[in-house]
Amino acid sequence: MHFVLVHGAYHGAWCWDELRTELSSGGHDSTAVDLPCDDPDAGAERYVDEILHAIPKQADAVVMVGHSLAGLIIPIAASRTRTAMAIYLCALLPVPGLSFDAQHADFVTGFEPSQPAIGHPDGSASWPEEGAIETFFHDCAPHVARDAAKRLRRQYWRVTQEVTPLRQWPPVPAAYILCTDDRMISRDYGTTAARRQLGVDPIELPGGHSPFLSRPRVLARALVRAAAR
Repeated sequence: MHFVLVHGAYHGAWCWDELRTELSSGGHDSTAVDLPCDDPDAGAERYVDEILHAIPKQADAVVMVGHSLAGLIIPIAASRTRTAMAIYLCALLPVPGLSFDAQHADFVTGFEPSQPAIGHPDGSASWPEEGAIETFFHDCAPHVARDAAKRLRRQYWRVTQEVTPLRQWPPVPAAYILCTDDRMISRDYGTTAARRQLGVDPIELPGGHSPFLSRPRVLARALVRAAAR
């Protein structure tokens, strides 16, 4: 299987490194996409272009994995390339005909970090290190959490503000993985969105919002099992 890994807000392709090692040890190829989240003009179409350009030409039908914000993007990409399965990891999901902001989706968990995200006058947002660790990486090894928090970028929000280009859900099998101690995306949101928009019950894993860093082996096995279905 060839996994195409698409990161969420603030992150980069680097966040998948440990997971890619685990997938490779199991005999699976992968591609990690770097989205232009720090470009104020980049919306869904630009994100999709980056995904499609990153997929190796020799790859057969791929398993597309979208984390968090990337859940808004991978169904669009999956409708434009050969995709065996789309797996939504702690992800937000689009609704055709709406922007994500217009959904008014209640995905919050109620967790409040000591240092919340900072909104900037140019419309972007960024995270102080301590707040990022508490929110995204609280169950990671301390050195992993610190390194990841330092690597986060600014995030612009055109992708949530514009009406999604998704007109209808692609005819691609789907799975949704939620993490039971996620401080960013609530279990209620993940369960409801998976059933309503994908028609599946979610797969539950232990831990927080970033299992590719806290539990890469557990996540790799879950992805392979889901794709094998």
